[in-house]
Amino acid sequence: MTDVAVVILNWNGRSFLEEYLPSVISNSGNAQIIVADNGSTDNSCEYLSINFPTVQQIHLDKNYGFCGGYNRALKQVQSNYYILLNSDVKVTKNWIDPLYQLMQSDPKTGACQPKILTAKIPDEFEHAGAAGGFIDTLGYPFCRGRLFQSREKDTGQFNDTRPIFWATGACLMIRAQLFHESGGLEENFFAHMEEIDLCWRLKNRGQKIMYVGSSTVYHLGGGTLPKSNPRKTFLNFRNGLVLLYKNLPSHILLPLIIGRMMLDGIAFVDFLLVGYPKDAFAVFRAHMSFYWKIRTWHNCRKAARKNVVNDQHLEVYKGSVVWEHFVLKKKKVSELGIH
Repeated sequence: MTDVAVVILNWNGRSFLEEYLPSVISNSGNAQIIVADNGSTDNSCEYLSINFPTVQQIHLDKNYGFCGGYNRALKQVQSNYYILLNSDVKVTKNWIDPLYQLMQSDPKTGACQPKILTAKIPDEFEHAGAAGGFIDTLGYPFCRGRLFQSREKDTGQFNDTRPIFWATGACLMIRAQLFHESGGLEENFFAHMEEIDLCWRLKNRGQKIMYVGSSTVYHLGGGTLPKSNPRKTFLNFRNGLVLLYKNLPSHILLPLIIGRMMLDGIAFVDFLLVGYPKDAFAVFRAHMSFYWKIRTWHNCRKAARKNVVNDQHLEVYKGSVVWEHFVLKKKKVSELGIH
């Protein structure tokens, strides 16, 4: 058994492997490097076999999505720690060391992430993860360094190590035993917000999620699904509702779900007014999917709530980031009182 396994989930991402995998191989020390292929049809596996024969491959028979792909692949990986790494991430020298040292020193830390900068503009924080994820009371995720589409430049303001609410799936280090004990990634999500759900379940079990600013990686982002894609809109809105339904305590579940649905209705109208009818319809379909599969979500909730030891998390922002950003025009998390 190796101590750390870096597992890259690939689906028709040969170009990303060509560009970014060399940095992972060069800078990851003794970690085992594994590419789990989600049924690619672009000769990714053949390319790996010829050009990177030392990289272990796991072959899945079809595309199971981000969640299903990782769940199936990680069952085949023997390691104490997993690092889930997107195929479009460039890593830096010794990037694993600070993450590993933190996990080794604090057994209550279940998962952590490094600083995530964008590969296109290397001094700006990247959308997916940035300097650590938070969430507001209505389930809207945000990050230090990124409020919706407003991204900050990295000036060293987030070089700290601190607790966060969620760590990004673009580069997530997690204890292997906890990953499996908690049920892994929620496959009904397919993709989007699955890492928030996983981290929420870990926090409810008494685990800490941490950000480590002394480790840095660069994420291209948007490599799998463009930001304007209605499929992404559907998954974000549907999974956002499920995220709350699965993990909130019963006494606040109904009012917060209703509040989220009202804001989703405003988003539906806004998409129509700005000329994105397909995205508006995606919001509608997201709600229909949530209602239609309510029995599935209820079973997911029962499983998620089994081992709850703590429902009160300091990393939940008590206000509304939608109000603060779009109405009050706040663009930095420091303006929310988060540092």
